Amino acid sequence: MPRSALVLAAFFVLLLGGLSARAQPSAPVSERRLAAVRVEQAPRVDGVLDDDIWRRIPFTSDFLQKEPEQGKPSTLRTEVAFVYDAEALYVGARMASDKPEDIETVMTRRDESGSAERLIISLDTYRDRRTAYSFAVTAAGVRVDWYHPQDHEYVRDSSYSPVWEARTTQTSEGWVAELRIPFSQLRFNAAEEQVWGFNINRYIPRRNEDAFWVVVPRDVTGWASHFGELTGIRGVAPSRRIEVVPYVAGDLQAVSGTNPRAGTPFESRRPYSGRAGLDAKIGLGPNLTLDTTVNPDFGQVDADPAQVNLTVFENFFEERRPFFTEGGQLLNNSSGYGPVYFYSRRVGGAPRLSARADFVESPRASTIWGAAKLTGRLSSGLSLGALGAFTGDAFADTYDFASQAQGRVKLDSRTGFGVLRAQQELGPGGSVVGATLTTMYRHIGDGQGLTRQLAREAYSGGADFRLRLGTDYFISGYAGGSLVRGDPEAITRLQESSARYFQRPDQTYVGVNPEATSLSGYAVGAKVERVSGEHWLWNASANALSPGFELNDLGRLNTADDLDVNLGLTYRETNPGRLLRNWELGLSAASNWNYGLTRQSSYLELTGSATFPNFWAGEFRVTYLPRAFSDSLTRGGPLMQTGQGVDGEVILENSFNDTTRWNVSGGAWAYELGTRGGFVSASLTLQPHRRLRLGLEPSASLYTEGVQYVDTLAGGRAETFGKRYVFGAVQRREVALRLRANLFLSPDLSIEAYAEPFASSGSFSGFGELERAGGLTLRRYDSSSRLADGGLELVDGGTTLRLDDPDFNLRSFRSNVVLRWEWRPGSTLFLVWQQDRSMRSAQGNPLSPRFLGDSLTSPGGHTFALKLSWWFPAG
Repeated sequence: MPRSALVLAAFFVLLLGGLSARAQPSAPVSERRLAAVRVEQAPRVDGVLDDDIWRRIPFTSDFLQKEPEQGKPSTLRTEVAFVYDAEALYVGARMASDKPEDIETVMTRRDESGSAERLIISLDTYRDRRTAYSFAVTAAGVRVDWYHPQDHEYVRDSSYSPVWEARTTQTSEGWVAELRIPFSQLRFNAAEEQVWGFNINRYIPRRNEDAFWVVVPRDVTGWASHFGELTGIRGVAPSRRIEVVPYVAGDLQAVSGTNPRAGTPFESRRPYSGRAGLDAKIGLGPNLTLDTTVNPDFGQVDADPAQVNLTVFENFFEERRPFFTEGGQLLNNSSGYGPVYFYSRRVGGAPRLSARADFVESPRASTIWGAAKLTGRLSSGLSLGALGAFTGDAFADTYDFASQAQGRVKLDSRTGFGVLRAQQELGPGGSVVGATLTTMYRHIGDGQGLTRQLAREAYSGGADFRLRLGTDYFISGYAGGSLVRGDPEAITRLQESSARYFQRPDQTYVGVNPEATSLSGYAVGAKVERVSGEHWLWNASANALSPGFELNDLGRLNTADDLDVNLGLTYRETNPGRLLRNWELGLSAASNWNYGLTRQSSYLELTGSATFPNFWAGEFRVTYLPRAFSDSLTRGGPLMQTGQGVDGEVILENSFNDTTRWNVSGGAWAYELGTRGGFVSASLTLQPHRRLRLGLEPSASLYTEGVQYVDTLAGGRAETFGKRYVFGAVQRREVALRLRANLFLSPDLSIEAYAEPFASSGSFSGFGELERAGGLTLRRYDSSSRLADGGLELVDGGTTLRLDDPDFNLRSFRSNVVLRWEWRPGSTLFLVWQQDRSMRSAQGNPLSPRFLGDSLTSPGGHTFALKLSWWFPAG
């Protein structure tokens, strides 16, 4: 093991040893308490509060402001009471207003509050002073819910999707809310009397007022640790729930423009399909939930944005599939520090490999045969998450027009995935230790098609901790490893991938072993940080990823072979002043080396942010990057020096309380060797009617990358190990316009439209090759010319070089129109119209106004889909 890795490992062990003798302090706890009242007859949830029980029990009030004047009484009276029966917790609330006609009642879709006034109930049902469930209802009656995976007010997991009810009404004195939260949708420990932490928040946008039953001060990072107590809930047992959601779905596809299958044997394929499936939730004991799915249907409202990626690194996208998002925090390290062992979009994602032919049609996603997930938290404070999934074979259809040969190439084999995560809470301060294990097995057999290039089995995992010292400090750390096995072709592919480039000719500490059938590595890191305090916050961390560390069969990893050190210091002011409500300045620095101790990058960054008296906010960032050496710019070739430069960015946005929301941002950068450019982007959200919301998000960039990799050719000089590493300057132009329109007919019925025309072009010039290994400059070619057949001809002295023309000009249009109707609690009808159009050989400047028309008339397909699901609570 390299000396640097031994130092990091020793630091890691010393941190653990020093903490073992340190007592965990108690977290702050509010002295406020409120008792819930048992009822034999459940109140009717209609938002009126005319049931007799609401007249007889006391309501709590005395809310305090966090904004705009922390600690002062709320300017408007809020009254809340809790009752319960054997099935559910009921909340009744009255929100007074001096001008009821001005209450913000804008309508939004489920799980979006927009700029509406709202009431939020947060429950720490385990009383662990670390996690909490939050239930919000707006004055328009829209329900929003989320989960707090750690003791932080603004760290929220929106994948939590319980089935509950809420109704609101407007009155001459303000508005009234009534909530029903079934105990089956909560997780808590078995006990004769439940004592839960809880808090209440009323948000009043028109006054910029945030009022709480218990205020967490602005200069404190925390949430559940400050809650008061909800008592009096007796004789309620955790539910042994069973919920079944069958669905039926079908879709119809149509083609605009030229049919891409024209002239192939696949032209007559039927354009429609149907399917059925089942999702189920089963309670295992009082604390664990088993989620299963058979033939899952994973639709989504927003398509992944179009992108042109000229790097060697993978683009990672947000997970939107409900089965994976709900409870997903229990399958990953909740602190967010350390390797990402599980990236859920690996399951059912597009095949890794691609076939070559005149016509290739590959599946966009692998077929998921079934999946199961076990999640929950035991009374001991142990949280568990486990997932298993199976996917089927993936094939690409191919056709060669000259030989009229039809083919079917296997790109992936049926695969099993497994993830296990356990996390134990330590004491009341929010400290945790955890461990993760992942496994993947691919049934390759004798290796049909291209599958010998894929790993047969992969294992990864490790341990991590996050320990709280006092109320202000955290120490975190992790240590883990990975092991991948497969045929020599697969392991060679991993050794030569962009994550490690073992084939680099100018390094000596690693090398490609073409006979290897396995690859292994480790990761280790530690971090100490101050997260709360009146003014000063700071952090310091060190991390190591060995060259053989590999996660990309089930996790997420861009590069291994890394040693990192990061430092950060922040000064902030949280108390409002005459010119600013709050502000902060931050200074951070970092450096990265590979295991050959070559410094690959460094930066020094100054950041700042401020909120103005009118609640507008602004941010800026200025970053300086000195020269360094990249081991990836030549795509497996020797080191290449990177130029120094500066880049910066500014953002300005109006108050998040305003019904009309906008923000603008811009950035610019300049580096050595002609790399320079900038971008501008903006967003505007309008609410012309309380039931209609429109959104506009334009963005544009224009820049030149002075040294962009093009290709590697033979016949190079000795200074570059006999190869030519060809680069060029590329001028990039890119523009996108995201459009959104949402019509809300009721809190449970909406029509949402999303569209994104996109255009991008790249024009290469100034071709040359790396002058010498480790150098910064290029040896320019004498001339370059583009050929009619799409090739590029370069002349270097008396030598003529030929390669594919790297220029591109892309137009794309993606859109979705979705009607969503929750026709009964937990049961939903979806009607979807989706478009996906693209044209890679477009003409003209993408920054011209006609790009919108070009993208709309590009060839592509339409998909019309219907999905109907039923929710059956069976226990």
